[in-house]
Amino acid sequence: MFVDTNGNGKLDSGEPSAKTDSNGHFTLRGSGSGQFVADIPTSAKNTASGAAVTSHMILRASVAQIADQGASNVVISPMSSEVQRLVEANGSTYATEKTNIANRLTGPAFGTSASAMTVSGADALGDVNKLSGAGQQVVLFEENQLANRYTYATTKLDRADLYPDNLAVVGGDPALPPLVASGHVTAGTAMTPAQTQAPITFAQAQQAAFNVEGIPRYDKIFIIMMENKSTNSILGSQYAPNINNLLTSGSQFTTYYATGNPSEPNYTALGGADDWGITDDNWWGCGAGAPGSGANNAPTDAAFAGGKASDGQPLVATQTTPPLDSAHLSSYGSASCNVGSVANHNVSAPSLFTLISQAGMTWRTYSESMNPGQDPRADSIADTAVTGRFAGAGGPGTANYAVPGGLYKTKHHPGMAYQSTRNLPEFFADNRTVAGTQWDATAWSKSTAYPIPAGYDYDQLGTDLTTGDVGNLNFIMPDQCDDMHSVGSDTSCKGNPIIQRGDAYIQQLVTRIESSPLWANRQRKVAIVVMFDEGGGTSTSCCGWNTSKTSGDQPLQQDSTGKWIKNATPLLNYSNGNLGHGNSIFGVLTNQQNGTGVVDSDAYSHFSFVRTLQDMFQIGDPGNDASYLSRAKYTERFIAQNIANLPEFQGSADTHFDSVRPMNHAYVIPSSYTQKLNPGDVSGTSLATAQVGPDKTQANVWAVSK
Repeated sequence: MFVDTNGNGKLDSGEPSAKTDSNGHFTLRGSGSGQFVADIPTSAKNTASGAAVTSHMILRASVAQIADQGASNVVISPMSSEVQRLVEANGSTYATEKTNIANRLTGPAFGTSASAMTVSGADALGDVNKLSGAGQQVVLFEENQLANRYTYATTKLDRADLYPDNLAVVGGDPALPPLVASGHVTAGTAMTPAQTQAPITFAQAQQAAFNVEGIPRYDKIFIIMMENKSTNSILGSQYAPNINNLLTSGSQFTTYYATGNPSEPNYTALGGADDWGITDDNWWGCGAGAPGSGANNAPTDAAFAGGKASDGQPLVATQTTPPLDSAHLSSYGSASCNVGSVANHNVSAPSLFTLISQAGMTWRTYSESMNPGQDPRADSIADTAVTGRFAGAGGPGTANYAVPGGLYKTKHHPGMAYQSTRNLPEFFADNRTVAGTQWDATAWSKSTAYPIPAGYDYDQLGTDLTTGDVGNLNFIMPDQCDDMHSVGSDTSCKGNPIIQRGDAYIQQLVTRIESSPLWANRQRKVAIVVMFDEGGGTSTSCCGWNTSKTSGDQPLQQDSTGKWIKNATPLLNYSNGNLGHGNSIFGVLTNQQNGTGVVDSDAYSHFSFVRTLQDMFQIGDPGNDASYLSRAKYTERFIAQNIANLPEFQGSADTHFDSVRPMNHAYVIPSSYTQKLNPGDVSGTSLATAQVGPDKTQANVWAVSK
């Protein structure tokens, strides 16, 4: 403990200091003016667990807090550090930010009702051991995330990182101009930024930990996944007024690309930044075999005994693999799934879901039209007992239409292909339901497909929005009629009617989220993303993708020296994937906006979005390429430095277009640069005339505020 008289976060000669005892108490005597700082080195012991501290962390408390709590009761914690960081970031006062912290934590959380939980500023900044119940839970949950951030801030300070992060520098990556001479970075896109960098200071490190690569910390994000429509099918369409209104009132990324065709590679890429050579929609065990058989791994899913989710939802017992009923046998046992014939679909790499879980945060998937009582690892099946007629926009549909098979598809789950995701203890509890349009709870209650558990909730998203039990990361997957994909023969589930139907369902979901107490609390950053998994039929390589099936590329891994090398065991058919599939809609709404949106026309992809999410939740570190999932690490600098092991990029004529970057609008497009767009993706839209030069504004979509 010391008084930081010069504000550098380090104990300097002459600064009053002391060490805490085993209870965290200390007595400090001396003269000096400044903040109290707690420097927690790796030589310290966590007396609660008896284990050594794993990472260096620096925390602090302001003079105002000491005066507020009293010298004998001051608590120095991640929460006290956060209040002071906010004072500096907002130019405000301790009293203001203490109130803001209280408001941030007050409200529904972890299944409480909207009026059941109130956290005071004194409770938030006091001894958490004196709290109990939901109040203690919410403070501990927040403290954990803050501790992760302040540990990262200390890491940046100890490393003497340059500030800001390279890919957050306005203009472009400052590491690129020196690499032009190597011939592996395009001179025309290696902009020399006007913004300069310097070794990071203590105060800057504290702010940078909450703004990784220019992406602010968000508390919750809801990602609504739609299907198979290129930009030219939606932008300006009379059949999609709600999406177009969202793009106008919110923000949009106009040059956003999928990874391939069909759906499964795209969802797999969204879950872990690669499609791993998957080029079909087969089930997640397809091509997986016993170790040594040529595939990565056989499924290791364990039987699940059932139980209850945090929201009280009854969870059914499951087998080690989903039921082999007639609806699934064709894909489970087909020759196209044989080991050695297709890419291994059971991916052994980590995913967004595992990283979120390991960081002590939460995730949810909300899927429409799962059969009540089904195993979420299996597609939904037809049930003639459940009928309904679609009556909304795009209707009326076919009368008394029975639910067809495949309304819910596991190929549309971003985490399903990852063994590590399916092995998470919360996996079954976090695969949840969302109310649909055609078949309501009354219709589904007649289901005969599986036994319906008592107390089954047909709309967990609605319940969770009310009680605050949503995740930090939330994917919402409409069924194959409401997502514009099409399945079955219902007249409302094809052609232009299905666009109207999906457009109306998006508005329904957005309205529900925006009407929730969570959205109303502006001390919490919340975002809604509306996006499409892929375009409508053109192959466009972009943004960290394999540009040739004959390149011989393989995933990269680090050897014992830290050098990046090709995967030691080549993945079967890996070079068949990552080929791109068109430009599509990507719109963003946040509860921080004032209705004035931002248009970012830089080139981004599913891999860019994964990198952005890793920055948003601070589960990636720009100083450590290995911390980013698969191709999310394929920045221009990374590609240039590892070009010998990346044959797919050796013929690149535009390294900016062919690489990944966070979706932060930091790169300023050169004045002579013509935007690269596939005419087939944007014909008939305002984007059909290629943009030359930069956007009118470089505002960051995620940082726009009232």
